[in-house]
Amino acid sequence: MLDKFGIAKRIAQELEDGYYVNLGIGIPTLVANYVPAGVEVILQSENGLLGIGPFPTEDQVDADLINAGKQTVTTTAGSSFFDSAMSFGMIRAGKVDLTVLGAMEVADNGDIANWKIPGKMVKGMGGAMDLVASAKNIIVAMQHTDKAGNSKLLDACTLPITGLKCVRKVVTNLGVFDITSEGFVCTEYAPGVTIDEIKAATAGRLTISPNVKQMDI
Repeated sequence: MLDKFGIAKRIAQELEDGYYVNLGIGIPTLVANYVPAGVEVILQSENGLLGIGPFPTEDQVDADLINAGKQTVTTTAGSSFFDSAMSFGMIRAGKVDLTVLGAMEVADNGDIANWKIPGKMVKGMGGAMDLVASAKNIIVAMQHTDKAGNSKLLDACTLPITGLKCVRKVVTNLGVFDITSEGFVCTEYAPGVTIDEIKAATAGRLTISPNVKQMDI
């Protein structure tokens, strides 16, 4: 079973040379630390930063350099800063090749709920609505179940929807799941996890790929 760092490390394997990538709040931000050697990607943050590097060490911290989650970050050579209007113009124009988001629920048809739990105060939906509507590819990084052990991979989302039929892949602490017309397709299982455990923890439609393999991280 993976921890949050393992999830981020596996998602980093999806990065391709030349990609412009937006990393959402939470586990997705950790992906910046695991960009594969030889792969050049440009990480974008909707608060107006293009060219995010790995998280800073203690002696690198600059309180003026933050991502959309208010975490301090580093920048890469050639990075640029701009206002939110230009940042969202880039997102809405479809210039982002891959978006990695956290989620509270994902449905087996690709619906995602990640911005609000009814009855709990939130500051706002942030950039999630624009990202799910405009990104070319969306991967979700999440825990497979909630704290009570209930599945977060469902046949239909029960929380307020962020986007419809937009998620293509989910990486959880249990495995990797493509989303197809047949629902979730498990293509990889995490070390120490059995297929039966994955089946028991998944509420949505689930198919096990005939080529399923252990995750290589």
